[in-house]
Parts: sequence; structure tokens; C-alpha cells
Amino acid sequence: MKNLESLIKTYNDFPKKGIAFKDILGIIQDSEAFKELILKMSSNKVIKSSEAIISIEARGFIFGSAISLYSSKPMLVARKPGKLPGELIEENYYLEYGKSSLSIQKESLEKFSSYAIVDDLLATGGTIDCVANLLMRSGKKVCGVVTVVELLKLNGRSRFNFPVESMLSM
Repeated sequence: MKNLESLIKTYNDFPKKGIAFKDILGIIQDSEAFKELILKMSSNKVIKSSEAIISIEARGFIFGSAISLYSSKPMLVARKPGKLPGELIEENYYLEYGKSSLSIQKESLEKFSSYAIVDDLLATGGTIDCVANLLMRSGKKVCGVVTVVELLKLNGRSRFNFPVESMLSM
């Protein structure tokens, strides 16, 4: 697989001082690298073992929708406040630079019992933990998480009792 790390830029002190933001958008700007990455992620055992994919806003949508297409799995979304209509389930979470919440449409969860969580990056694990809690609170199984990048020094995977599959560790 093409050297993905060379396509990722680091922006220091963004969005606040002390944060080293990893910008993965260079990967989607290289169509060959993006396609190869999506094919690898789509054939992952976590994806294969799930009935559906749930992607986290916003960059997770990019990868989740492509994985959904290649794996022939339906995709649901976990969105930030005020972005989804209908009856929602919601949970707060903390990340390195603030507090927020994620919501899932309650009715979208009715068709499937097992999910793979897809996001672009695993840092401290707050957003993924939030989605996992929403799913488990709804009686659903989390088969695991698939991310493009994992920041190892932040040890986010230690929060989870399900498989974590990262395509690139930094």
C-alpha cells in the first residue's frame, strides 16, 4: 500500500494550543491511495463480521460511505447536535480540546444488531466510545472499530473491549 503517512499533514496548535492535528485529507486527494485504502478497510474482519457500518461525523463519513459501497454493507451515521431529525438517542463525550455530543436516529438502529464503527482517526477514543455506548445502550453489538490512523501515544484503544483495526499507527 502506498505510504499513507506521507499524505498526512500535521498542524501544530490546531484547533487549540498543544494539539497536533493530523489532516488526513491528503489521502482522499490521491485517488490511487484512497482506493487502495478503502479496499483494505472494506475487507477487514471487523467490517466483514458486522451487519452494518456506523460512521462518525464528519471525516468518518468519507471513509464509511466508500467502505459501505465496497463491502455492500448499509451505513448509518452518528452526527453532532442539531443535525438529525426524528427521535434520537444522544450521548455526551469529551475530546482533547472540548466537549460535544453525538446522536443517532433511533429508528435507523432497528434493522441491524451488529455494527462496525468507522472513523478517520483514533486519538483518546472519546468519539468512538460515545458511539459504542449509544449502540450498547440500544442493545446492539459492537464488532469493533476501523480507523485510518491511530495515535498510539494517546492509547485510545485501551478504552475498548472490542477489536480496534487501524490502517496506520503514528
